[in-house]
Amino acid sequence: MDVGRIIKVSGPLVVAANMGDARMYDMVRVSAARLLGEIIELHGDRASIQVYEETVGLGPGEPVYITGDPLSVELGPGLIEAIFDGVQRPLNIIREQVGDYITRGVEVDPLNRERKWNFVPTVKEGDRVQAGDIIGTVQETTLVEHRIMLPPDCTAGTIKEIKSGEATITDVIARVDTEKGLIDVTMMQRWPIRKGRPFKDKMGPHIPMVTGQRIIDTFFPVAKGGTACIPGPFGSGKTVIQHQLAKWADAEIVVYIGCGERGNEMTDVLMEFPELKDPKSGEPLMKRTVLIANTSNMPVAAREASIYTGITIAEYFRDMGYSVALMADSTSRWAEALREMSGRLEEMPGEEGYPAYLGSRLADFYERAGRTICFGSDGREGALTAVGAVSPPGGDLSEPVSQATLRIVKVFWGLDASLAYRRHFPAINWLLSYSLYLDNVAAYFRDTLGGQWNEMRREAMKLLQEEAELEEIVRLVGVDALSARERLILETAKSLREDFLHQNAMHEIDTYSSLNKQFAMLELILMYHHEASVLVEKGEIDLDLEKMFALPVRERIARTRYVPEGNLKELEGIKREIKEQITSLAGEGGDEDA
Repeated sequence: MDVGRIIKVSGPLVVAANMGDARMYDMVRVSAARLLGEIIELHGDRASIQVYEETVGLGPGEPVYITGDPLSVELGPGLIEAIFDGVQRPLNIIREQVGDYITRGVEVDPLNRERKWNFVPTVKEGDRVQAGDIIGTVQETTLVEHRIMLPPDCTAGTIKEIKSGEATITDVIARVDTEKGLIDVTMMQRWPIRKGRPFKDKMGPHIPMVTGQRIIDTFFPVAKGGTACIPGPFGSGKTVIQHQLAKWADAEIVVYIGCGERGNEMTDVLMEFPELKDPKSGEPLMKRTVLIANTSNMPVAAREASIYTGITIAEYFRDMGYSVALMADSTSRWAEALREMSGRLEEMPGEEGYPAYLGSRLADFYERAGRTICFGSDGREGALTAVGAVSPPGGDLSEPVSQATLRIVKVFWGLDASLAYRRHFPAINWLLSYSLYLDNVAAYFRDTLGGQWNEMRREAMKLLQEEAELEEIVRLVGVDALSARERLILETAKSLREDFLHQNAMHEIDTYSSLNKQFAMLELILMYHHEASVLVEKGEIDLDLEKMFALPVRERIARTRYVPEGNLKELEGIKREIKEQITSLAGEGGDEDA
């Protein structure tokens, strides 16, 4: 093993000499304490190393051991339900060994080498296989079947030997006879975190990831394999939205990265996730979740690595053919770590001190999302959807991280502190947010819900935009200056805001709305608007608009959010009530005219 010598220590940055045999992004062990580090810059035989642990007490002359391998993660049974730090050290195992705080230089295998898993082969001796083929399965949890694949760099060949039954992740379970010789296959793979896992083909984002959140699915949908960001100031509900997405989105695997979050917030996540119930199965949500916890008091360099660790694990499950949802909270803290390391490297700073390559690093991360045809002969599809929270200082969306993210992602769910203060959740501002997947997923919504869906969505958004314009007039001259048509627009938009866009995450029924329920609710609100508009245009009820706004059916419309999914036929009766009550109101108007 080659050994370098420390010549400079600057916080998490260590400079070592005699490193001529090292390569960029090689993993190293620093000093006799064997602190984990990664080479991020090379000048001749000098290497700059970011150390993923505290460097207090390090000094010049101490050794640096070159491993020759890039920083990699272990992939195999045991990932689900695990809680790792930013460089895939299992926090629960470390706590058992050394207590509540991570001891410097602690070396723990990410995956349990002793535990035995029941391996069930899906191929037999003599079968022809290639890279990415599934050769067997392990029931990792009650919700997740772990599919054991041949590594992506494996040469095609013939199964020479295949085992069945109990085995650890390091036991040889198969031997493949290839033109390069006999290859031993275990249940565990290793993969460099900064290198995306390969796939056969990337497909278009034409299928929405249904989240059950009305403002997202109806107005700003994200496609499976798509990218989205949730920027917002402190207290605007970023974490709650990510919890809702983790719980309700139609993804089979959830990877949650707490990147540089406050310790108490990360504690809440670690306490809440094991208690959350998976709505589809009733099992704990953790049985299909991987958590990566890297709090703000952990070494800053490990924070920079955490999102790569998380997305590599997510890609692994995508390669099995699963739909994976990745939540990164928050990429602003990751960018701060990048800025600190860049400053210590004395690189030329960009805007607000962030490195000039901030945008390209963010793009590298988000571009690893996608809906793909996976490696293997079965042509299976997998999807990786990346949702990143951004925490701009003071809620200023013009700062570099927000702007660089918006240039990359296709969905922008802009959180508004003023909505949160008014107790309107999710606090997504419908006038600022957008989704560039609307045209892509329009055909899916049309085929699933009928041809009216896209027209209804556009009409509802137009009413909300008109409301914003009319509110300016009301603030200046009062509501009495508006025409009957304009007052009706304000009333319908209020119904859209309070009865449709507002959604109670804590309510047993309102926390989730299927696409069919969303369609039915929106249809009722717009039906009321259309029926009332006919009367307003005829001028028949200029006598009493307040009476029309206070029709009993309005209360029925507002209560539809609490109708269980199995009772949606009740909403058909509300349609009849709308027509009957407005027709009755028109008759009263006619009687008074007479």
